[in-house]
Order: sequence, then structure tokens, then C-alpha cells
Amino acid sequence: MSVQDKIRGLREQNRLSQEEMAERLNMSPSGYAKIERGETKLYLEKLEQIAQVFNLDITDLINTKNVCFLINENSQSSSNYYNSDEALVIENEKLKLSLSFQEQLIEQQKREIALLKEMNALLKA
Repeated sequence: MSVQDKIRGLREQNRLSQEEMAERLNMSPSGYAKIERGETKLYLEKLEQIAQVFNLDITDLINTKNVCFLINENSQSSSNYYNSDEALVIENEKLKLSLSFQEQLIEQQKREIALLKEMNALLKA
């Protein structure tokens, strides 16, 4: 059972409307509906809020084999949750490209530093 199916099932079991859930999560009803339809990425913070609404531990919501949390230390909303193989593959490829680009930038900066050191040595001579 997917996370969004669990959330919808818990909401229905607790006899809450989507509007009531949205209000409890401090979001728009259409935004909440997207969660239940699986049309939006769930951030760790939102999963924690949903778990609190149902008095559950977050692991009860995400008890599945395809779970990945990506933590970005430079961001306020620091964690993303992915629960499908396709989403994981796409995110993995994005991260590989980002790392490759950063490595290229580092190499370029190293070359620039070496050239600046050479120019500095020439100017001192």
C-alpha cells in the first residue's frame, strides 16, 4: 500500500474530510488532495505533521521498501521523501549530474588558482 493510500485510508477511518485534514495541516484543500493522489512530493516535515494528526509514528506511514530521504543542509525544508523506483532513479541521476558539475567547477577553480599564483610570482620577480 502506498503512502498516499495509507493517508487517505487513515483519514477516512477517522471520518475526516479532505478539507478538515488540510486545515489541520495548515494547507489548502487542493494541496492536500494532491498528497492523496500522489501528485506532489512529500517533505519529511509534512509526513511528520500527518503522523501527528493520526497519533502515529512516522514510520507507520512510510513502512515500505522504496523509501529514500534526501537531506539538503542548505535549505529550510530540508528533506524530501520518494517512494517509487522511478522517482529514486530520476533523483539519483539529478544528483549525479550535480556532482559532476561541481567536480568540474572545482577543477576549473584549481586551474585558475594555479594561474593566479604564476601571475603573482611573475609580478614579484
